[in-house]
Amino acid sequence: MKATTNPAGSHRRDKKLQHVFAHIALVSLSVLFVIPLLWMVSTSLKPIGETLTNPPRWIPSHILFNNYPDAISYGSKELGYIPLLVYARNTIIITILAVGGAVLSNSIVAYSFARIKWPGRDLFFGVTLATMMIPFPVLMVPTFALFKWLGWVGTFKPLWVPAFFASAFSIFLLRQFYRTIPMELSEAAKIDGCSEFRIFTDIIAPLSRPALMVVALFTFMGSWNDFLGPLIYLVDQNTFTLSLGLQAYQSQHGGTPFNLLMAASCLVILPVVIVFFLAQKVFIQGIATSGLK
Repeated sequence: MKATTNPAGSHRRDKKLQHVFAHIALVSLSVLFVIPLLWMVSTSLKPIGETLTNPPRWIPSHILFNNYPDAISYGSKELGYIPLLVYARNTIIITILAVGGAVLSNSIVAYSFARIKWPGRDLFFGVTLATMMIPFPVLMVPTFALFKWLGWVGTFKPLWVPAFFASAFSIFLLRQFYRTIPMELSEAAKIDGCSEFRIFTDIIAPLSRPALMVVALFTFMGSWNDFLGPLIYLVDQNTFTLSLGLQAYQSQHGGTPFNLLMAASCLVILPVVIVFFLAQKVFIQGIATSGLK
């Protein structure tokens, strides 16, 4: 008798093999991204003499945890640099203000584009999206001239005040999320006498927590890792951020303490890694439900 095949079983086996190959590919790619991180952690625990050995040594001969406190206070007396904790304080202040401004401004502007009908709304939304096509170098000089005219150069204001004027990408992301919320909720609230502001604060904003978390996380990462902005606007070491502070470990004449540089780098990226893993679930949910699949 001729054997019969099971199409359903064959399809399940093929699908399982596709999942296996996909996981193997993803794990292989993730290893490529993890290798530099592991090398940074390894170098941060090495003696200075093992940082540039050839061939490279992944495991130090003896682990130096003292590299981390040494990195925090490096050069504060000998070279006149400000300790890393001062840079961390400045970065935290700027980041908190930028995140608060971004969440507040983008949520309000996106709400007006998504839930309120007003003349020229779609035209202004298109113009807002068009600003994403303008490269930053084109705006860098006139923006600096504006902040210099305002007397803000040398202060934190150029690094956090723009966050209170929203950004095209965050507006688009939140608008797409707001449009998924049924309009019947707003209409029912209006019947009960709620104003637009109360509808936004009591109904729309609580339902938009995942999308707002995405905006907050993007802003946090951008502000925490920003190098060009502080480099342009900050002139006093007492106001430097962590990204600028890492330059203190680099010597232009040789002798750079790479073990301390890597230890400081680990400390700088640690808050970003912690925040991402704590907010990972909400972050993925916000992306998946904001029309950016």
